[in-house]
Amino acid sequence: MSIKTVLVHLEADKYTPSRLDAAVALAADHDAHLVGLYVRPRVEIPAAIQTYLDAEILASSDRAAREQADRIEAMSRERCGQAGVPFEWRCEIGDSHEIVTLHARHADLAVVGQTPPESVDSLIFAHLPEDVAMGSGRPVMVIPYVGAHTEIGRRVMVAWNGSREAVRAVYDALPILERAERVIVLSVNPGEMRHIPGADITAQLARHGVTAEASETANTDIPIGDVLLSRAVDFGVDLIVMGAYGHSRAREWVAGGATRHILAHMTVPALFSH
Repeated sequence: MSIKTVLVHLEADKYTPSRLDAAVALAADHDAHLVGLYVRPRVEIPAAIQTYLDAEILASSDRAAREQADRIEAMSRERCGQAGVPFEWRCEIGDSHEIVTLHARHADLAVVGQTPPESVDSLIFAHLPEDVAMGSGRPVMVIPYVGAHTEIGRRVMVAWNGSREAVRAVYDALPILERAERVIVLSVNPGEMRHIPGADITAQLARHGVTAEASETANTDIPIGDVLLSRAVDFGVDLIVMGAYGHSRAREWVAGGATRHILAHMTVPALFSH
């Protein structure tokens, strides 16, 4: 398995350039095709209000939105050109969650941004990473809104609990793990296991040419998400690989505790699989 198509979600905000740089670096590392997806929200104006709006005002708003998209496209093409990465631009109008999830299904890896504090209550972008990770069936890499992350996958920590989601994440991340300089398989609060936590998966990874080390930690005083972030700092990793946990309620995905905590407080990129 290899990564040949990377999808990156682009927005007209101050965080997009660093996310684009991360996606370009990933595509370059894996000799992959990069798809830049920009979604313009559909503005629904009630008919009663439309009668009071000048047609030129509506046309001007549409022109501004198109010009904004053009600027993002030009920046994307320039940076991909400098890196020698083949690039494809896609611009659609509609619901970001649905459109990004749909396009992610046709990529080997989707790159999205962590929801910044100012967008947590936004109806447009809040919970986008969770929705794409849980609904696309593809691995989703979430890039923190703080910092530059152009070297991803040199030192990787796998959050391991033996679950279906964790297994899926490991195998989805194999193309990255195979190139990593160091891989740590971390089990948190392994309990009464009769064998070394992570031993079986590290042995399997070795057969794929991945030299991984099993580690475990016991800490019942703080949430597992905090333990994972703390150990990521201790190990000096640049990527966390973990399963995305959650369930569907009223047709909406609800992320599990550890997934939600990492997404809210992440300091390094994280690759999620569901």
